[in-house]
Amino acid sequence: MNTTKKISIQVVDKPKRKVIIKRGIKATDYLDYCDEVGCEVWGLLKSIKSISGEPVCLWLPTKYRKPNTSEYVQGVEVATDYNASVPKGFDIIELPAAKYLMFKSAPFAEENCGATIEDVRSAIKEYDPKTKGYLWDESNPRIQLEPIGSRGYIELLPIKKID
Repeated sequence: MNTTKKISIQVVDKPKRKVIIKRGIKATDYLDYCDEVGCEVWGLLKSIKSISGEPVCLWLPTKYRKPNTSEYVQGVEVATDYNASVPKGFDIIELPAAKYLMFKSAPFAEENCGATIEDVRSAIKEYDPKTKGYLWDESNPRIQLEPIGSRGYIELLPIKKID
């Protein structure tokens, strides 16, 4: 990095879980997704009790995508025994237990949200998980949490142990 920014990194274990998702068409990020699906999806997702305490945005690996749907989706993680109804237009997928590296910025002023997201993404690009005995795990989705200035910006990337 050219400038020093505080980004913390820690290993997080995610349990086996289901995720109720709303798919897009071609979206690869939040802005494209909102153009395709609308931003009001977030309010509905917040009304569903999540095992992680909040909705998530996911970049889905190919095996979790349906034909002609986007890589980027929004959803909510629920327990594996979830059997309540799924909102119309939503799907439910099951994800295995997995390890993630959580990249988290320091708290930020709302006007610095875009720059903070870029700082975290720069740290991700430069990070080599091999230094801690891991490889990136492309079989599981990358996770983005809502940027909240008081807590910082968070992305989680799946990892697996080096054999």
